Amino acid sequence: MLSAVLMVVDARFEVLQPLRSQLGLIVEPTYRVARLPMTLWEEATQQIASRSELVAENEKLKAEALLMQGRLQKLATLTEQNVRLRELLNSAALVEEKVLVTELIGVDPNPFTHRILIDKGEKDGVFLGQPVLDARGLMGQVVEVMPYTARVLLLTDTNHSIPVQDNRNGLRAIAVGTGNPERLELRHVADTADIKEGDLLVSSGMGQRFPAGYPVATVNEVIHDSGQPFAIVRAVPTAALNRSRYMLLVFTDGRTAEERATEAAEAQEAADRKAEAATGQSPAVPPATVPAPATPVAPAAAGSQ
Repeated sequence: MLSAVLMVVDARFEVLQPLRSQLGLIVEPTYRVARLPMTLWEEATQQIASRSELVAENEKLKAEALLMQGRLQKLATLTEQNVRLRELLNSAALVEEKVLVTELIGVDPNPFTHRILIDKGEKDGVFLGQPVLDARGLMGQVVEVMPYTARVLLLTDTNHSIPVQDNRNGLRAIAVGTGNPERLELRHVADTADIKEGDLLVSSGMGQRFPAGYPVATVNEVIHDSGQPFAIVRAVPTAALNRSRYMLLVFTDGRTAEERATEAAEAQEAADRKAEAATGQSPAVPPATVPAPATPVAPAAAGSQ
């Protein structure tokens, strides 16, 4: 009966509100003690779950970071390739001859032979002796042609030589390979020759193998010996022989002077015929081709002759 009366009074009136607050303050520790096992269990479960989630999330982030680093490395590689291709395209724009872009696909494992393998061959028009250059200068020449690949002998091979000239004064010399990928030597340069460090050596075009005017090397050492007739001249190749991946195959004009003159004459005749057909008039005959009238000879002169 007391409980029923208290419930009705508490629901209908606010007389027992202070008592409720005081009783709640007294009973609160009992609630906490009664809920303590559940609270501990929930906290332990949450910590275990949180640790598992953190471990899984950490592993996932590590995998993503590794993947992004791999992509970043690939992006850096692509960026470098893009830069090299742009340099190569700019170099190709300066080349007057027809060129073909090729890619390095192999290197000769013999340390005493400086040869590389490229991905263009006979099917692409590659021929023996064809010059190869990168964005910085001449690299070498084709020495073996296969249907879809070709081998290139680099300038620094001991069996390779190229006629060069000093871009500063036109001094001619022969640059030979030393077996060192970072050095060429000039043979038979007089001790009194005007050559010094920093001079740019370009292909002279002699021998009709390499076109004239392409950078070959830069002189970095000149040794004069008064007891020797020739100076020791060493140079560094301008081409990145150990780093270039993309190269240019140069198709030079192999016609002789007579063939060029014949083709030029035929082109001129074709132009004249085209002009005649357009105007409906025959081209004027040069005065030198019109025969001069015969001059009568005096009888006395004829008799004397």
